[in-house]
Amino acid sequence: MEARKSGRPRVAVLSRDLILETALKLLDERGEQGAGIRDIARALEVRPSALYNHVSGQDDIIAGIRELVSDRIDVSGFDTLNWVEALRRWAWSYRSAFAAHPPTIAIMVVTPLASQSRTSQMYEAVCRGLIGAGWPERVVLSLIVSLECFILGAALDHVAPDNMMDPGDDPSAPHFVAAYDALASSLPSPDTRPTDTMFEMGLEAMLAGLTATFQQLKGDS
Repeated sequence: MEARKSGRPRVAVLSRDLILETALKLLDERGEQGAGIRDIARALEVRPSALYNHVSGQDDIIAGIRELVSDRIDVSGFDTLNWVEALRRWAWSYRSAFAAHPPTIAIMVVTPLASQSRTSQMYEAVCRGLIGAGWPERVVLSLIVSLECFILGAALDHVAPDNMMDPGDDPSAPHFVAAYDALASSLPSPDTRPTDTMFEMGLEAMLAGLTATFQQLKGDS
């Protein structure tokens, strides 16, 4: 009998985590149409049927990808910080998580949340922190979703070219040109991206509005 060759196998041992990471990589590279069961199996050099020992199907893969992205969202502040600081940390990490994988945004916003998932635990941490801080249960999800709408749009904006809004030397839009030039000259350093400045401005405006709403709700209670 021929002795087993030493060293690592050429193909990694199949697992749920490997399948999901491969699916996310394909989604980033090719979009949703290039990250199906057959595509993942081909990338892993296995038969499609082998994947079903670890995932139940495409919906399960999408749910798993959502977990991978959600795992990168920082909810630690809800255990240690006041709710404003916790939301600020959560929002910045949320934008970063989805900006790193922009093709996931279009899929996640139309896919129902899987039950008993790590994504649910992310939302549980946020809800627990906000309710513990005094936010009424009836408004917590509205608060979260309103922030998410802004964050996901900002994530897409962050992966666009920085000159997307450049009007050039358009003589018919002098105020637009002046505003664009003023923004560019106001950035604190050449390394500062306009999208970071815009996100910070929008987020702080939303947090200020939420603070006013919180105070009003506490006064009405």
